[in-house]
Amino acid sequence: MGGSVKDVQSKQELDDLVRTGAPVILHFWASWCEASKHMDKVFSHLAIDFPLANFLRVEAEEQAEISEAYSISAVPFFVFAKDGKTFDTLEGADPSSLANKVAKVAGFIHPGEPAAPASLGMAAGSTVLEAVKDIAKDNGSSHVGNQGKTGTNDALNKRLQQLINSNTVMIFIKGTPEEPRCGFSRKVVDILKEEKINFGSFDILSDNEVREGLKKYSNWPTFPQLYCKGELLGGCDIVIAMHESGELKDVFRDHGIQSTESEMVKEAGTGKGGISESTGLSATLNSRLKSIVNSSPVMVFIKGKPDEPKCGFSHKAVEILKQEKVDFGSFDILSDEEVRQGLKVYSNWSSYPQIYVKGELIGGSDILLEMQKSGELRKVLAEKGIIQKESLEDRLKKLVTSSPVMLFMKGTPDAPKCGFSSKVVNALKEEGVPFGSFDILSDEEVRQGLKVFSNWPTFPQLYYKGELIGGCDIILELKDNGELKSTLTE
Repeated sequence: MGGSVKDVQSKQELDDLVRTGAPVILHFWASWCEASKHMDKVFSHLAIDFPLANFLRVEAEEQAEISEAYSISAVPFFVFAKDGKTFDTLEGADPSSLANKVAKVAGFIHPGEPAAPASLGMAAGSTVLEAVKDIAKDNGSSHVGNQGKTGTNDALNKRLQQLINSNTVMIFIKGTPEEPRCGFSRKVVDILKEEKINFGSFDILSDNEVREGLKKYSNWPTFPQLYCKGELLGGCDIVIAMHESGELKDVFRDHGIQSTESEMVKEAGTGKGGISESTGLSATLNSRLKSIVNSSPVMVFIKGKPDEPKCGFSHKAVEILKQEKVDFGSFDILSDEEVRQGLKVYSNWSSYPQIYVKGELIGGSDILLEMQKSGELRKVLAEKGIIQKESLEDRLKKLVTSSPVMLFMKGTPDAPKCGFSSKVVNALKEEGVPFGSFDILSDEEVRQGLKVFSNWPTFPQLYYKGELIGGCDIILELKDNGELKSTLTE
């Protein structure tokens, strides 16, 4: 790149560059976002400091396909890729963290000379300091960057619950409805206004405790967040998709929330689809839906067809089922409005896709993804006789080989729940070793079974290509001897 920043024009262009294995740093930005502008100055100067890395700029809203591929829901956002894989990410305006992460992924400028632009006074050094001041000024706070992650305590949980339930429809945004301070927040506000729904709001920029606490409370890392009667509906992308499909209006109606034009809502409730709010579904439609739901042991109702899904959520559901090698039937709800509207009442589930196993609703794409990650999906499919039940030994073999470097720990890399797990995570990150992880606190069967499988009684346990390397003491010893990275890359 020669120290320059290039604007990405297509996903294909980006994919080709990432596949080369060279260091790639992506800056997802938006022209309306002041924080993006500050961070872009730092980004441009870092490109000068690290000329062997590829610095790419992606306009998040213009390059929707790329943004969706990297699950971008807020800007500024940075993705660090190396050896053809995502190495690290950074959300928000944190100039110092950006400089440090770039140094880690891009390596040294000169052999044996550590890259630390913020401290060595290189091209990015003064810009980092200026950006910190500018961002602090914009936020009306002297504290910028990572504020330290702590678990939400009872008092904070109670406060968050009160905020979430303070209005029937509640949004947590950057800024206010009158003056949103990010484009994603503005979009959600505009949609609620267009739906003619009364809502409350909270400016997360005004209270960092609420901002950080809500991410953990809701298990949703970005903003805006939209709640309906205390339940999280999702962020900007999900709200847009639900609005465009008409499902957002249905969700509000199902929760008894009428728009300011209530007569219009009542009229809509008697339209096509055989739905009557007073009597429910007709016997004919009920029978038809039951027949379709049970037409295949695994049945998915999606927008489009499995080979050509017409929304990202449908695409995600199809991909998960294919990854699990499950045979399934499908129904395109865009082809039949009666089924589309009727199934929402039949299942008491207001959005799509909907996945059924032996006639029972499992949920939508997010629930399916959660079940896949936790291993619960395969358990359910095995219990229902859809797939052969997996032995514990087979399951453990798959888990230890699910990533070239695999760590079994207490908690997650972002929130370790014991000091030994935390030390191993830090050692791997400091060495720049990408790794997968499994929280043994989430599955007692895996926790106890792995002790026997590996003949190693404690955790954490680190595996490389399916072979046990050891626990905390061995990992730290390898790191101190300068052997950890070579051991995990042989």
